[in-house]
Amino acid sequence: MESKENETRPELNIPSFPLGSKRIPLIGLGTAEFPFGASNDTLKHTIIEAIRLGYRHFDTAAIYQTEQPLGEAVADALRLGLIESRDELFITSKLWCSDAHRDHVVPALQKTLENLKLEYLDLFLFHWPLSLKPGTYEFPFKEEDIFPTDLNSVWEGMEECQTLGLTKSIGVSNLSCKKLQTILSTAKIPPVVNQVEMNPMWQQNKLRDFCKDKGILVQAYSPLGGRGTVWGSDRVVDSDVLKEIAQAKGKSPAQVCLRWIHEQGVCIIVKSFNKERMKQNLDIFDWELSDDDLHKISQLPQSKGYAAEHFLSDNGPYRSVQEFWDGEI
Repeated sequence: MESKENETRPELNIPSFPLGSKRIPLIGLGTAEFPFGASNDTLKHTIIEAIRLGYRHFDTAAIYQTEQPLGEAVADALRLGLIESRDELFITSKLWCSDAHRDHVVPALQKTLENLKLEYLDLFLFHWPLSLKPGTYEFPFKEEDIFPTDLNSVWEGMEECQTLGLTKSIGVSNLSCKKLQTILSTAKIPPVVNQVEMNPMWQQNKLRDFCKDKGILVQAYSPLGGRGTVWGSDRVVDSDVLKEIAQAKGKSPAQVCLRWIHEQGVCIIVKSFNKERMKQNLDIFDWELSDDDLHKISQLPQSKGYAAEHFLSDNGPYRSVQEFWDGEI
């Protein structure tokens, strides 16, 4: 066991945004890796290394099977003196579809907090707009496990989580403008975040405008194109346009992607478990893209990386990709 070291903490220069009673760092480390749980033996060490580098925002989910190692890393970081208080960190987790039922939401968050060994989350997200048979935690899931989905009643459960003090803020993930409007139509506490796939090849202009109008912060997952996921590819970082901009700036194509997202006023969730790349991903805040760079990126061909094919079923609420995304694809 490592001894308490009271290590020197890095100088933090990561921009943040007010979210409820706390500020959210505008870049966070994602912890999803497929197959889920595959990196858990090394994940605790990776997160401690990330805290040493200056990361203070961490994103997990019930289905990722990474809540427990993240919680262990937080405990170790406190013991090592890397942080003085849990309050220095911003921790997000997500409600899995099998708990997307009104009476299952609060118990699901209580289980998440038990896994993390924390008293509260900073942000709890409704992961996907689909309900599955309670008690099933697998992905891909069986078609027969798909249940009818009531977005508004699930959102009532999310609101109860915040009212009980189990989470500071609540939000959604993978929601179209239409589904967001459905939730907003009855919400007593509106979602403060919508976490969606976004990168220079899937810029989400319509959704970002909608969220800005409603005061909802957009978070970008798969900002580099989802490398390492079942559906991801290198098409984003291999873009000739991004490579050309990167070369002129003395940066990497990945850094250009992340800088572009930051300049759109969007919070970044980026996943790398490689120390050097984790460090490079933080090096995006003291330089800018030119108007010409931004114009070139705005002209890139657009296509979604993950269309949510796993969530479609002839007998479920969504029979096509167009239905799932309400034509916003």
